[in-house]
Amino acid sequence: MQERSQAMIIDVHAHYHPRAYNEAIERAGVVRPGGASMAGHPDTDDEDHIQKRLELMAQAGVGLQVLSPAASRAPYAKDETAAVEAAKLGNDIYARLVARYPDKFKAFVSLPLPHIDASLRELRRGLDELGMIGINLHISVHDRSVAEDEFLPIYEEMNRRHGIIFYHPWGNGICSPMITDYSFSGAVGTSMEDTVIALHLIAKKIPARFPNITFIIPHLGGLIPMLLQRLDNQFSMRQRGLPEPPSVTARRFYYDTVGHGSHAALTCAWKAFGADHILPGSDFPVLLSFETYERTFAWIREVGLPAADVEQILERTAPSVLRLG
Repeated sequence: MQERSQAMIIDVHAHYHPRAYNEAIERAGVVRPGGASMAGHPDTDDEDHIQKRLELMAQAGVGLQVLSPAASRAPYAKDETAAVEAAKLGNDIYARLVARYPDKFKAFVSLPLPHIDASLRELRRGLDELGMIGINLHISVHDRSVAEDEFLPIYEEMNRRHGIIFYHPWGNGICSPMITDYSFSGAVGTSMEDTVIALHLIAKKIPARFPNITFIIPHLGGLIPMLLQRLDNQFSMRQRGLPEPPSVTARRFYYDTVGHGSHAALTCAWKAFGADHILPGSDFPVLLSFETYERTFAWIREVGLPAADVEQILERTAPSVLRLG
């Protein structure tokens, strides 16, 4: 691999939906027919889409994207055969793109959940044979939090490997009609899902039980940056036996910068977690509906954070956390 520039942005939160994979998750009933693609965006494995993606990366100063499926597009089929077929297909296609452009793309392994034994097999194949750098877990599987006990074998294996887990919302509005009945699943529900997975991990003591895992939560952690003191005051009263204050555990996680350009949100996360626990993310290609790819990262320089912390967020945290330095 060629030596990378220190100034390169690594986008930890980028989506990619090859056509064959879209068709597989549609056949499996994960999404409705025609519901997997993001029309109008460079999102598929069509050659013109790949070249457009590379052009946008160059314009934005992004040297490398880490690929994973977007909301509701993980291969979580109830039928095990269909789930395994979709997961293997998606991971193989991701691996081929990485092999073609090893300096431009890496990928997280997608698992055929809720099928644990099959997921462990695919986890090992993805990390050991395909060379992926971690795993992707959507925050819920058929409305079950991935912090629940049935998923512990995944955490045990990732802990053994000192592995990286990147979480992503499913898009179910935390199963609440107060979100879904008002069509807030995207605008509000995703941030609620981010918040909930952080709280579930803390409540289930997963970081303490599996201390070798690196946990990455998207969208600046949802509401977590604003709740740290309240969690220490009230959460601990209900959750007995926590090994440390919730705020301490929350600061052990890493968070990406997807914030729709909100200076207030980034400032809050920076004050809560520190620049060394924030890394670049774009939600590519979702935010292209609202801003250019270049703008997704340019606004971070305009928030007013210390220059050294901006450099830490954009250039230094990701190579260290992802072990790509």
